[in-house]
Amino acid sequence: MNQRIVSKIVRGHKAIDGAGVHLRRVLGARTMKDFDPFLMLDGFDSLDPNDYIKGFPWHPHRGIETITYLIKGEIDHGDSLGNKGTINDLECQWMTAGSGIIHTEMPKASDRMLGCQLWVNLPAKDKMAPPAYGDITKEMVPIVKEENANIRVIAGAYNNTKGAFTGKYVKVQYLDIDLEPNATWTYSQTPNSETLFIYLLDGSLAVEDDLTSFEEKSCAVLFAPSNPANINDFESITVKSGNAGARFVLLAGQPLREPIAWGGPIVMNTQDELQTAFAELNNDTFIKHK
Repeated sequence: MNQRIVSKIVRGHKAIDGAGVHLRRVLGARTMKDFDPFLMLDGFDSLDPNDYIKGFPWHPHRGIETITYLIKGEIDHGDSLGNKGTINDLECQWMTAGSGIIHTEMPKASDRMLGCQLWVNLPAKDKMAPPAYGDITKEMVPIVKEENANIRVIAGAYNNTKGAFTGKYVKVQYLDIDLEPNATWTYSQTPNSETLFIYLLDGSLAVEDDLTSFEEKSCAVLFAPSNPANINDFESITVKSGNAGARFVLLAGQPLREPIAWGGPIVMNTQDELQTAFAELNNDTFIKHK
């Protein structure tokens, strides 16, 4: 079987968002074409509550899905649909903003806050779909145990094990892999037609063919097919952990290849649609479903 090749390594940059949350912005406007349909990825890892305790007060979204996944930590949330609750260790919030939602995410002081938030673009035909909220608790996520790794199947499927969640508009493969020290792991279950990348949450990982060039935490590695013409093939990727092991998520999805008009928390296809969204925010007609 052929191997996918490493086509891009993105280490991101430090950023401050919300009301003063310190994070690492790994994916954003400059990577959206290569990582389509994935728009943004923020990673967070802190032992100091002052880095995140101010949180993300009430704010709007339209045209995307946001997926917040915690390895460690605690985040209170609420939204304009009336949903509210707390995301805890190894839990996930999968929110479809669709036509419009207003929500809040407020981290609570924890021994460690470790996780990431991913934005997935919605197809043009589904931008104005009804908003929805998916609560993925720890107990809902199946675990596939292998010799050197534990794989938590959040969405999609792995080795015939169906994940806890299925995306309605974009079928996302979302795996959380906990790899033991100095161990090798091979994956070959995503067709070449899909964008495939991994985000290294913790530890170190070698991703080159010789498996001797290690990347440290907080980077995204994009894998492209060795032969893009063979889109129906299932080429593999192989990674190796360092001395402290590695914790990473694997993300895959079919690219949309549609125009993007992005303004802060709102992502549409045209500037006219974007302007309409902000006008509706100003005149209190933004929320279409309650």
